[in-house]
Amino acid sequence: MEKTSEKLAESLEALHVLQAEGTVAIRSNSLSRTHRERLLRNGFLKEVIKGWYVHTRPDEAAGESTAWYAAFWPFCADYLRHLKGDEWCLSPEQSLSIHTENWTVPRQLLVRAVKARNNITALPNNTSLLDIRAALPESTDTVEKNGLRLFSLPAALIACAPSYFSRNPTDTRAALSMIRDASEVLGRLLEGGHSTIAGRLAGAFRNIGRTQIADDITNTMRAAGYDIRENDPFKTTMSLNLSTREQSAYVNRIRLLWREMREQISGRFPKAPGQPTDIEGYLQFVEDLYVSDAYHSLSIEGYRVSTELIERVRSGNWNPEDNENDLGHLNALAARGYWQAYQAVRRSIDKVLQGNNPGAVIDDDHRMWYREMFTPGVTAGLLRATDLAGYRNGPVYIRGSMHVPPSREGVRDAMPAFFDLLRDETDPAVRVVLGHFMFVYIHPYTDGNGRMGRFLMNVMLASGGYPWTVVPLKCRHDYMDALEQASVNHDIIPFTDCLARLVNDGLNGAADIQPHE
Repeated sequence: MEKTSEKLAESLEALHVLQAEGTVAIRSNSLSRTHRERLLRNGFLKEVIKGWYVHTRPDEAAGESTAWYAAFWPFCADYLRHLKGDEWCLSPEQSLSIHTENWTVPRQLLVRAVKARNNITALPNNTSLLDIRAALPESTDTVEKNGLRLFSLPAALIACAPSYFSRNPTDTRAALSMIRDASEVLGRLLEGGHSTIAGRLAGAFRNIGRTQIADDITNTMRAAGYDIRENDPFKTTMSLNLSTREQSAYVNRIRLLWREMREQISGRFPKAPGQPTDIEGYLQFVEDLYVSDAYHSLSIEGYRVSTELIERVRSGNWNPEDNENDLGHLNALAARGYWQAYQAVRRSIDKVLQGNNPGAVIDDDHRMWYREMFTPGVTAGLLRATDLAGYRNGPVYIRGSMHVPPSREGVRDAMPAFFDLLRDETDPAVRVVLGHFMFVYIHPYTDGNGRMGRFLMNVMLASGGYPWTVVPLKCRHDYMDALEQASVNHDIIPFTDCLARLVNDGLNGAADIQPHE
């Protein structure tokens, strides 16, 4: 057994060398046959396509998608670079999505190449790569981002299909908002004689409130002798004025998503009862639900907790060292952190019920919730004190989700924009639904985002006079699937309906939230 462990350690060291070099797409000849077969057998490698592999964790369940979704973009970049050198480029539509920081894993990645075979390459978890034989943009219209070759932003706006504007309004509006001046697209429109495209872009810019750019396009094209007819390629108009000075694509993306989704929420959520007059009674109601809420919320996140453990943690009759194994230790620490965070959330609700702006309260207090949630881990020596310092400093991937949350830089741009939207929102139902969704969409912390999102949801519920609402474990699949639909397809209706049903049950006294251990 000891010799076997030593051999596996040697193979893991060979794998570590590749990872330290930044290699994600591992070719078969990058490892010896012995190392490769040993790593495959022990679950540290997974074959993507013949001769190509990615690193995985041996404790991943069969069919688990997280490792593949996390590796998707760097794998495709490495694979395509090896296969085609510099003679390839992602489609203009996919280029626009990436320019606007939409890193959602597509079901099929469309790649242009001069020597393509119009071939579909099957990839794990029902994803694929389709390379089509098509002309590439000029070198001046090609940019590289994270190893991926893209159409430049102006070139992609000109080359993308007309239907893309209406099918992906958030991405295209965010892309349009990144254009500072008509000169960025006019040269290409004039050189190519693209009068029809010019009319479409002029209408698109006017749709997002960039009338100066729209006028410059139409006037310049007409002055050059082109018959241009302006048309709006979007299905809906938009009253949101997007900043012309915004440096981050994430900010306009968050603002666009909020505007697009809030209209879908209207009429699908119970009418707000209005803030309660009996503040002490409301806070006691919240306190009374603690055991049930902790059981369900922690269970949704995969912790194994009992009502007996939750009660002991609340009473203080608890010592993490009493647990007989590491798993029990972690469950107990999570339960203690949940209790401490719950008390901080109750204090935030008190502020809201006293008349403070709910968005401002959340902005001020959410860091405290997070610190309380994970302080027991620091005390036990499992986390460093610096882990409580603020938002995450690296990438994070959501288990089983095709949505890729913003980069660490994107989080620091997106969170202030999110709190501005929450602070300015007047509809309590929108604050509830989009407050929860947008927080987990951004995923600002390495861990605890789901619990934090449900806490935020309940503070927003209090701001409208709705009762504290528990998301029961039995609804986990529908709840997670609805979040995925909103994150990947920008369809907020399933998530709205999911929360509306739970809130309605609470209003009618029909909520079934007793722990079922």
